[in-house]
Amino acid sequence: MMENVVIRTVSRLAVPFIQIFALYVIVHGASGAGGGFQGGVVFAASFILMIIAFGTANVRRRIDNRGIMWLSVIGITIYAGIGFLALLMAGNFLEYAAIEAVLGIPHLHGILIDLVEAGIGIAVMAAMVSIIYDISGNGEESS
Repeated sequence: MMENVVIRTVSRLAVPFIQIFALYVIVHGASGAGGGFQGGVVFAASFILMIIAFGTANVRRRIDNRGIMWLSVIGITIYAGIGFLALLMAGNFLEYAAIEAVLGIPHLHGILIDLVEAGIGIAVMAAMVSIIYDISGNGEESS
């Protein structure tokens, strides 16, 4: 892999901003354009930029397949957990009003929506990064 100081420096500067924007898209998905899926894909795009700048092997050292698997499990658990919590509260799957009514916490549905969007974002990001890793190969760079 060819060393390019400019690409690496710009990537180091851009990746945190891309990831903050992804979190913004996830959190504001309930009230506007965006959501968990779009934010997860934007977050995965930051990994693509890191792979382009630093190589697959270097990025895999920071977050490997096991880490991606755990992120998938966490995202799906958040999403399904809130859905099943609504079922336990005699509501429909992801019926936030049922949870809010039983617990008696006003405006809880907004927090639950944000949590579900975060779970979706985590799961989508993990799935997309897993696909990127599969496409990029085993991490061995060719000269």
